[in-house]
Amino acid sequence: MNRKYADLLFRHLIGGTALVSVLALGAILLFVFAQGAAPFFVSSSPALRLVPQRIGELTVNGTAYRDHSSFIEIPKNVTSVVVGLPADGAEGEVLELNVDTKALGKNPDAVTFVRTAGGEVSSPESYVYTVRWPGITAALDRKLHVILPEPPYGPGRFLFGLEWKPVKTKLFGIFPMIAGTILASLGAIILGVPIALFCALFMAEFLPAKFTAVVRSGVELLAGIPSVVYGFFGLMVIVPAVKNVFRVPSGNTLLSASLVLALMILPTMIAVAETSLRAVPAAVREASLSLGASKMQTAWRAVLPHANSGVIAGIILGISRAVGETMAVILVAGNSPQLVKGPLESVRTLTAAIAMEMGYASGRHGEMLFSIGAVLFAMILILNGMILRFRRRLDAGKL
Repeated sequence: MNRKYADLLFRHLIGGTALVSVLALGAILLFVFAQGAAPFFVSSSPALRLVPQRIGELTVNGTAYRDHSSFIEIPKNVTSVVVGLPADGAEGEVLELNVDTKALGKNPDAVTFVRTAGGEVSSPESYVYTVRWPGITAALDRKLHVILPEPPYGPGRFLFGLEWKPVKTKLFGIFPMIAGTILASLGAIILGVPIALFCALFMAEFLPAKFTAVVRSGVELLAGIPSVVYGFFGLMVIVPAVKNVFRVPSGNTLLSASLVLALMILPTMIAVAETSLRAVPAAVREASLSLGASKMQTAWRAVLPHANSGVIAGIILGISRAVGETMAVILVAGNSPQLVKGPLESVRTLTAAIAMEMGYASGRHGEMLFSIGAVLFAMILILNGMILRFRRRLDAGKL
């Protein structure tokens, strides 16, 4: 093939692949942000919904449903709902309820039960009513769930609320989890960054060449270990150690999470920083040594500042991994959505909330988990932006 056409083909191939990748990433982010923004602008559903459980057939305002296992949507302008239920040897039991259409989507008391056909009415959670008809055993009880639309949730209540009770009282305050994520990541950075920096300097400037390859291979191997393995190590070693050293009832604490995250981010930061330090031209070292600087002074005051861009890039990668880590934190942090007052208390991070609850969440609860994902993305973006701004000021000599 002609070289000109080959270059053209590969250029279009690479460009097309990059374009598809960018569009796919943009579509994912758009989907997450759209799902995450929905709870703050619209109600959880357009109108009243009914969910039958262990009821083979029923009629709703004259419309028959048989073996219906999903939502039965009630039009928004309907003010009265009549549900017919089959009864053994009888014409059928009737459940009747009135709907205040003006309060629907605003007030959890927008439904009034006129007749219950002998059923027991309860409200297991806000905006949900359950009518129960006892069977021979509890497992055979017939139930009809009346689900009201929930109003839009205030962004301030979401970001600064102190209670996360998504099932019963419909409280979605994530401030304790934001604080837990920041504190756990901050602890990991304080513990991990100095150690990673010193290790990278030692490997690049002081370790003999015959040992460097072995140590570098070990660091790269540690960087490839799955996070759940680090979490298991923390659960079996760090958590009992924290419990015994500090004499606390449980070692699943903020301190344990910070220690595990520090261990996890070390290999990545060391590998990136060491590569950047080795890329510094030999002339920089020779110039420093020729002026009478010691090898340590050369490494600290000449080589390290020259490689600050790569070192900061490694720190950014470490911080992003610490903020976004899930499995290891779930195993060692305790996962209590509370505002911690010290490092020896249980904590829950944003990623842990998503991983633990997404499997069973539905409705407004599921949408709020997408909102947490959007907040997490924004946090990582802000942190990385602050670090990059710091690097630019450092390069410009303003610090």
